[in-house]
Amino acid sequence: MLIQITETVFIDDDDIQLDFIRSSGPGGQNVNKVCTAVQLRFNVAQSEALPDELRDRLMKLAGNKMTENGVLVIKARRFRSQDKNRKDAFQRLADLIRRAAVRPKTRRKTKPSPAARERRLTTKKKRGDIKRRRRVVRLPDEP
Repeated sequence: MLIQITETVFIDDDDIQLDFIRSSGPGGQNVNKVCTAVQLRFNVAQSEALPDELRDRLMKLAGNKMTENGVLVIKARRFRSQDKNRKDAFQRLADLIRRAAVRPKTRRKTKPSPAARERRLTTKKKRGDIKRRRRVVRLPDEP
């Protein structure tokens, strides 16, 4: 089954590995007995569903969620239900890939206009004059 992330990116659910683990935190005996937390693993480095450019941006964007081998690990344990945590993990994966799919704008070098340069120099001159007038004036006959 294919999971649609964007209009052009589809991920096969066979590429995603889900592990159900015991969650930490409050929840009483339910936490100690039931494996409700979800650990989603997606091998970004070897996925054929992602274009190279998207793969590189995703690996940078994932940060510490990415292992050395290029596997993205998402842990979902927000809810007490295994089904809600599984949906949350898939949603977080899709959101991360969508954020990586947005191509950053390329920076173009710009120069300040001559008028802006003139304004900057004028204000610098005014500030310097103000500071110069604040100085203590010593008369010639004072020691």
